Amino acid sequence: MAASDHAASNGSKDEKDVGIPSYSTPALLQTEGAVRSDNWATRNGLNLDSFRKRDYGTGIVELDRSMKPRHLHMIAIGGSIGAGFFVGSGSALSTGGPATLLIDFFIIGIMMFNVVYALGELAVMYPISGGFYTYATRFIDPSWGFAMGYNYVLQWAVVVPLELTVCSISVAYWNADISPGVWITVFYVFIIIVNVFGTLGYAEEEFWSSILKLGATIVFMIISLVCVLGGGPEEGRYGEYYGARLWYDPGAFRNGFRGFCAVFVTAAFSFSGTELVGLAAAEARNPAKALPGAIKQVFWRITLFYILGLTFVGLLIPSNDDHLLNANGSNDVAASPFVLVGQYAGLGGFNHFMNFIILVSVVSIGVSGVYGGSRTLTALAQQGYAPKIFTYVDRGGRPLFSVGLLLAFGLLAYINLAAAGPTVFDWLLALSGLAALFTWGSICLSHIRFRRAWAYHGHTVDEIPFKAIGGVYGSWLGLILIVLVLIAQFYVAICPPGGGFNDAEGFFKSYLALPVVILFWVIGYGWKRTGWLRTHQIDVDTGRRDIDWDEINEYRRQLAEKPAWKRIMNVMF
Repeated sequence: MAASDHAASNGSKDEKDVGIPSYSTPALLQTEGAVRSDNWATRNGLNLDSFRKRDYGTGIVELDRSMKPRHLHMIAIGGSIGAGFFVGSGSALSTGGPATLLIDFFIIGIMMFNVVYALGELAVMYPISGGFYTYATRFIDPSWGFAMGYNYVLQWAVVVPLELTVCSISVAYWNADISPGVWITVFYVFIIIVNVFGTLGYAEEEFWSSILKLGATIVFMIISLVCVLGGGPEEGRYGEYYGARLWYDPGAFRNGFRGFCAVFVTAAFSFSGTELVGLAAAEARNPAKALPGAIKQVFWRITLFYILGLTFVGLLIPSNDDHLLNANGSNDVAASPFVLVGQYAGLGGFNHFMNFIILVSVVSIGVSGVYGGSRTLTALAQQGYAPKIFTYVDRGGRPLFSVGLLLAFGLLAYINLAAAGPTVFDWLLALSGLAALFTWGSICLSHIRFRRAWAYHGHTVDEIPFKAIGGVYGSWLGLILIVLVLIAQFYVAICPPGGGFNDAEGFFKSYLALPVVILFWVIGYGWKRTGWLRTHQIDVDTGRRDIDWDEINEYRRQLAEKPAWKRIMNVMF
């Protein structure tokens, strides 16, 4: 223990020397979260008293810890399934073909598997609100952490109006006569209402919407299997054995190597939000117990829902389908392969059912955007990287001003109603196009540097309660894949799939995120004057959550005594 204290004190001293923000949270280490109000209406944000500032004592403001294991599990397995998967897969199919679609999503899946496990290890040890930013600040470079924090806030700030716009497009599938502005308003009000209930509102909305999304995807895969085998209605396209004919005609690949590289960014966008389970862990009652099981669910989402679901998409929808080629942008739900399968199969109502699921998914991502962006902005403010007003947490456990700012960005959805709206929106979307990749890369690098500092300060791997399944090697693999995807996207930004070369406008619409991140890093460095942390400067002890090792060691002992098949099941589930 003395060694740990010595390491902690050394780390704290070194941090002070380079001007790194403190991680000491004495109020939080002695109590399990801030004291919640005895009044039910106040706790759930349903009266005026709930908007008053929470008394949290000293240290970093702690958010509400009302998230349960079932919430974390569903956020992990279904939380980020949205327009990128249901709609964006159509444009990816037309760009690269079914084989490219499958290969690119599989590569991004391997990358995300390692990213989420690395995040899980860090989040169990340090379940801090705005974890991605704080990990980068703590283990890599405070200036880079500043950049990652604002990059992540900006990513979600743009996603919120984007998802509201897709909501209006989804409803237009049924009735195109009503102005999109009406539906933008309806769903905007819904997102506000969900956020009135704070953490619990987000958690419950994600839980039930994830159940709907996962159930619909399973139904889709069952119907798709029947259609591939020729069991569809006779009046539809799949009334006879369909098999893998589309892999031969029009072919497994489109647009060659350019098409292969171009699909990566669609795949990455489809996985955006997977990391939210680590952010949500800070608001769970017992992250050390609830998070590991939730992290394991990510494997099943990648395998069953993304890989298997897109395999059926590639078998049933031709990559040269007119609906895909003539889509009005990548957010046209009429070009969703999940909708088209029901339409082509002649299954009355199934296309409408899938469009409803897309609508639910898009609203869900909009709610997640407000949640993820506001929590990260609050964390930035807590460390002195944003105005202090954003540290305000009310008695309902809501970071009130941070939520308000993210909701204000939702008003940008109305820009699409103007003549120049789509052009403006394309540039806004370009700001966040690759943002998630930088976040994921930072998580992997934070994990690598954490492990190095952990060993340097005299700790062993056995002291880590939840270990990434691939260890440091998994994080290196994830980081290398992220760098390769960024290189591939840089190539596509210069040489688009359609042939020829991009002009300056086309290049920056594809790669604007990089100069924005560099700009944030320069601002952070100019403000804090701190650079890359040396291993001896990294403090791995201060603020680390106390772990009940007696309980963990007893659990490990019981697990070791179980048969091999049960130990395998534990790893997988």
